[in-house]
Amino acid sequence: MERQPIAFQPVGHYENFPVASWLCPAHLRAPVAAIYHYARTADDLADEGQLPMAERLQLLREYRLCLHGEIVPPPHWQPIFAAVQHARTQFDLPLAPFDALLDAFEQDVKKTATGQGYADRAELLDYCARSANPIGRLLLRLYGVDSAAAQQQSDAICTALQLINFWQDLGRDIERGRWYVPERDASAYGVSRPMQKQACQQPQPPQPLADLMASLVQWARECMQQGLPLVQRLSGRSGWELRAMVQGGLRILEKIEAGGYANYYHRPTIGRGDVPLLLWRAWRM
Repeated sequence: MERQPIAFQPVGHYENFPVASWLCPAHLRAPVAAIYHYARTADDLADEGQLPMAERLQLLREYRLCLHGEIVPPPHWQPIFAAVQHARTQFDLPLAPFDALLDAFEQDVKKTATGQGYADRAELLDYCARSANPIGRLLLRLYGVDSAAAQQQSDAICTALQLINFWQDLGRDIERGRWYVPERDASAYGVSRPMQKQACQQPQPPQPLADLMASLVQWARECMQQGLPLVQRLSGRSGWELRAMVQGGLRILEKIEAGGYANYYHRPTIGRGDVPLLLWRAWRM
């Protein structure tokens, strides 16, 4: 008997940065949306709901088989893979970045189920290289940019945005058993996991935790700065969208700092009131 795919209900999400927004060139909105929905759905398989590890991994395996055309996608996935296939054909997008994203999500499932974190920054960067950087490389392909320097700068920006997302979502991630603060960094500041859990209930973090977060915020900012020359390589609306995304990430870091590094307790977000400032800063880049 043919195995029926495990049912999964998609969920809605708050997003920091514009995706296929009015800044994105009109002819690229469909492929950008296809990449985004592919990644978002796979990420949901990894961390939304109450499914056990085995079922999550099975869903991700089925998702990968659909990507490779080895099985027919179930009805709720068919629009996702039809859009991805159309984008791949139209823009000659490689398969490897799509696979890399699934590798990262599978890793997330396993680490969450076993309570593992990341030993050091190098290990977390390796994860970012598969969870975030492939998106940037696919977008560069859409923009017709393929130089090695541009790819490195894109990787720096995507890694920075991923790190910013980690620091923004620390409280929510800890509730789910996901630990992204590198253990070596935490140990250097005398911060334990119990201290991090307690911080999720306290509006003001203890000084060691605030010092740790200040260091991690600066790390994310330095990563972003390494990629900033890329905004000069992209012209037109593509360049403007990248500038807005960069400025959105940097704005979150500012809010973490202004809040006294209480991001375990309070999740900083981008609101409508931030838009004029972001656009002004994007224009000045």
